[in-house]
Order: sequence, then structure tokens, then C-alpha cells
Amino acid sequence: MKADLTLEMAQKIVEAARDKSTQLKIAEDIAVVDAGGNLKAFLRMDGAWLGSIDIAIRKARTARYFDMPTEKIGPMSQPGEPLYGIEVTNGGLVTFGGGIPLKNGSGEVIGAIGASGSTVDNDVQVAEAGVAVCKAAAAHA
Repeated sequence: MKADLTLEMAQKIVEAARDKSTQLKIAEDIAVVDAGGNLKAFLRMDGAWLGSIDIAIRKARTARYFDMPTEKIGPMSQPGEPLYGIEVTNGGLVTFGGGIPLKNGSGEVIGAIGASGSTVDNDVQVAEAGVAVCKAAAAHA
């Protein structure tokens, strides 16, 4: 059986990301996808932008599809670079920060988180809070 993200873990990841958003005094949309890139958990904080719902989901999917933080794809997707135009593939990808893969204790990618609703820096901090919960659980597994 392929490693995957449990619903319980996905919910803990979303909760940690929400707590970070609250600490930063921002309203975020937070998406977690499983190993197949399918939406596993989602949270739209009160007041979060409607337009950020889709962005958060696409950030999570992009991070899972390519098993790297979305911000790393950005430089490679500029005109003249090898991935130019990639953001229009796969139903639409996001090539700026806020999407990060999630790994288990063996280092296998089991899903990804995407956060959107503020500055890219804040979105990354929110996503990283979710990643930290997954890393901590993996270390104790």
C-alpha cells in the first residue's frame, strides 16, 4: 500500500496552519491534499478571500504534483526558462510560495499543504506551520 495522509493528520495540519494565521492576525484559506493530489481537508477562515480558495487548493496540488515547494517552481517558469508556461498545465498550477509537500518518517511525500489569503511570505509561514505538525508526527512514528 502506498503511503498516504490520514484524515486525522490532515485535520491537525489544517488546525496548526489556522493557529498560525490567527497568530499573524490574517484570514487564510488552507488546503491539504493527499498523496494523489486529492483534497483531503480544507478550511476557509472567516473573512478569507473567496479568490484564495482556488489558489490554496492549486498551491497544495502543485506542491504534490512536483514534490517541491511552489516557490521553487517560480524561477523555472519565467520566459526563457525550462518550465515556461507550466502554470497553464494540469488544470492550472501556482508558481509562487505557499504550497509545500508533506512527508512521512521515511521521507515519502504523502500529500501537500497550500495556504492563500495574505502576502506570499505570510502564506509560506502558515503552510510551514502545517508542515511542522506533520514532521513532528513523523519523527514520533
